[in-house]
Amino acid sequence: MLRWTRLVRPQDFIWVLLFSVLIYTLPFKDRYDTGPLVGLAVLQILEPKIPALASTRGRVLWIVLKVILGFVLIGFTGSIDSNYWPVLLLPVVSAATTFGMAGSLAISALACAAYLAFILIKENPFSSVLPIRVAFLMMIGILANTLAEDLRVQSGKHRRAAEQLAEANVHIQQAEEAVRRSDRLAALGQLSAGLAHELRNPLGTMKASAEMLARSVSAENEVAREVAGFISTEVDRTNSLITRFLQFARPLRLQLEKADLAQTLDRAVALVEREVQGVAIYKNYEPEIPPFPFDAELLERVFYNLVLNAVQATQAGGAVTVKTRAAGGMVEIAVIDRGAGIGAKQRDSIFNPFFTTKPQGVGLGLAIVSKIVDEHGGKITVESEPGKGSVFHVLLPVEPSALQTAAANPA
Repeated sequence: MLRWTRLVRPQDFIWVLLFSVLIYTLPFKDRYDTGPLVGLAVLQILEPKIPALASTRGRVLWIVLKVILGFVLIGFTGSIDSNYWPVLLLPVVSAATTFGMAGSLAISALACAAYLAFILIKENPFSSVLPIRVAFLMMIGILANTLAEDLRVQSGKHRRAAEQLAEANVHIQQAEEAVRRSDRLAALGQLSAGLAHELRNPLGTMKASAEMLARSVSAENEVAREVAGFISTEVDRTNSLITRFLQFARPLRLQLEKADLAQTLDRAVALVEREVQGVAIYKNYEPEIPPFPFDAELLERVFYNLVLNAVQATQAGGAVTVKTRAAGGMVEIAVIDRGAGIGAKQRDSIFNPFFTTKPQGVGLGLAIVSKIVDEHGGKITVESEPGKGSVFHVLLPVEPSALQTAAANPA
């Protein structure tokens, strides 16, 4: 039922009514007279419903068929003196609304030639109405083309405006998300800094006590020595975690110097390759990217985290690709893996502090990565599909003004 609703339009009934009137007024109602009109009715109704007519060749063929049927109808109903000569306006207007001015003029000229061809079979062909009818065919073709062109221009403007609004809406949503993430980072950063300073002193006491216990117990008391070792190890692990909290909480001070992006990436990749084996890491760097100012040490940490995460998400024997390219005043670094991917709900939270999917993870790695990229005036995004892998995009500005502004306003 819905399919018929899409195929049958209200104007189809109007076309049927109008062509029925024309058939009723025919001077001779035999099959030779009605055939061209019925054919024109079918062409006019089916024209917007056949996908093959979307091509230029299909449209030209359809319009030429209308000219031929109009020519036959005029020939059956009095040739040049036929009252049905306006049927040639159907192909003329169709061409005007479909093609440009050149195509409209060509079809209008074809329709005029079809009409004037009857001069050859009439004894006294010339009459005062002949040039008027030819002029009207051309004038209506030009007018319809002008109106259609204006409509196409307006439609193009509305389409571009809609695209710009959609793009602006996406940017607004991204900006709002960045503000929310920044607020969360600031609040959690203050909390982490306070907790870290409060925990350092008792941890130091516990570490010293564990070392004293290990030295004071006898060698035969293996249980006490083992427990003292456990305490010392756990204190070290907790201290390491607190150090990461402080790295996340304290304001970053960028050391901006011109550096080579490829060398920074190579150092990060080399660190990952020393830690994890079994996954190939391919490099696809754009050679035309010149050195530009950035904090090489901090960005090396960014790339190390991203490449390490990609390698850990990839099965043994798989591959990770690190790719760079210039992108209109920006440099894009893409880290691509074909691992398990990230679900839609997780993608919205992966840059939040303390969010992690790893059993032993803390959830600060990507939060710190995001913070460093933001401090450089850049942006980090992720594209991912479960089962097909992920692509992390890092965009960094190469203009000194943007970087100096970022450095002058540490978070």
